[in-house]
Amino acid sequence: MADNALMPQTRAMTPEQYVQDKAAGSGSSFYYAFLFLPPPRRAAITAFYAFCREIDDVVDEVSDPGVAATKLAWWQNEVAEAYAGKTTPRHPVLAALMPHVAPYDIRQEQLQAVIEGCRMDLTQTRYLDFPGLAHYCHLVAGVVGEVASSIFGRTDDNTLAYARKLGLALQLTNIIRDVGDDARRGRVYLPVNELQAHGVKVKDILDRRYSPEFTALMTAQAERAQRCYDEALALLPEADRRSQKPGLMMANIYRTLLGEIEAGGFQVLHQRISLTPLRKLWIAMRTNWRGR
Repeated sequence: MADNALMPQTRAMTPEQYVQDKAAGSGSSFYYAFLFLPPPRRAAITAFYAFCREIDDVVDEVSDPGVAATKLAWWQNEVAEAYAGKTTPRHPVLAALMPHVAPYDIRQEQLQAVIEGCRMDLTQTRYLDFPGLAHYCHLVAGVVGEVASSIFGRTDDNTLAYARKLGLALQLTNIIRDVGDDARRGRVYLPVNELQAHGVKVKDILDRRYSPEFTALMTAQAERAQRCYDEALALLPEADRRSQKPGLMMANIYRTLLGEIEAGGFQVLHQRISLTPLRKLWIAMRTNWRGR
């Protein structure tokens, strides 16, 4: 595959404009938390988030697994060469991200871990138990939490444990929200042994079949996610509570979403439940005012 096939059509757009459009266009809750950061940190987290979105899009938007694997390999090589200083980054996302690598201690192995986590989606569509799922969540979300906490302004190493646990909580919420969307791609992230324990078959998920057993299964998933949020907040050192407010904004937005899903009886097989942009902004603003 030619390198230019992997490059976006930027129409003379600067790397900074590209990552801003990528972050804003995703509609993600993360974007609303970024708005409250000082410009240098906002530029760094926007570039990093755009990198994560770019990698995730390879898996979600490329239907041929072989082509997707080739694209991920290209990204692995591009990241390695950028850190080695061998070439000027060819992709606008890396061009925007690399200036922030040294100031915010963003390590190559962290970017490679995100790529590796997305690569797992090409080869693994089931997880036998929660420890296996938790490993995947660490790569695609826990590591993201580590990087984000550094960009936000981590001063206490204990904040890393908070960031990893919060990343897990956010990813578990994503999994609960996206059960139906993932099933349409042939993926079921709910642990197989927990499906079995609740009497739910994988085919029930793929066929979008609701049942009392499915509701009980999803209730257990939501309870686990809520525990992770509580554990994450308990791990956050007081010294970093102010700097880590963007993470607290994301936690509050996602917990509100999780509450909506729970209140609606986990009707996630046929639809993707979401909060309105205005509501996300309000939650972020309220968290900024209250500091928690």
